[in-house]
Amino acid sequence: MIAGIILFGSIWGFSECILGSYLRDASLPAGAIMTAIFAIGLMTATRILYKQPGMQLGMGVVAGTFRLINPFTGCFICSAIAIMAEGAIFELMWYHMSRDLSEIKKLKLSISMGIISAYVLYVAGSIVTQITTPLLTSAGFHFSDLLSFLPQILSRGLLAALIGGITVPAVSALRNFDISSISAKRYYTTSTSIAALCWIVVILNTLFFLGA
Repeated sequence: MIAGIILFGSIWGFSECILGSYLRDASLPAGAIMTAIFAIGLMTATRILYKQPGMQLGMGVVAGTFRLINPFTGCFICSAIAIMAEGAIFELMWYHMSRDLSEIKKLKLSISMGIISAYVLYVAGSIVTQITTPLLTSAGFHFSDLLSFLPQILSRGLLAALIGGITVPAVSALRNFDISSISAKRYYTTSTSIAALCWIVVILNTLFFLGA
């Protein structure tokens, strides 16, 4: 499970640093897209494959750490807080799910769960970010500032919801895959190699920006 947390948390963090940065540079709604595809997709996939509550919170911590070591695009503190918050919120939302995840076996239910999960994760994560970031940066939190951003957060959450309605049904196909069928040697070798590659690329990307 720990290897899975590091592996999928690294993939999530890598996507946030590399692809998320590209989307922000292209003036696209990176937050909504990353939440609905990578956050929801990877956390749902790991819940299906491992059936272990708690993994997604750990993945959020790993992915958030990636953003903290790649502080050159956008508000990296905001992004790190949002990512970690999404991991915690996902755990709360999916806490009462059955071990066999029978709730997502029906297409209508999986679409509904994708829409609701993506919308709540994006909106709640953004609100948490708007509250905690000013406190951590000593800027001071003002409720009026949150209210001014709220319409934008709620509207972008709709895009996340639409994409999430596709992501969860697509990922739910993994329920037929038994991860324990992979040999231990192959599992640990592959997961370690992929996670290490993600870290190396992000660190090199950070060093490149420092050199530039």
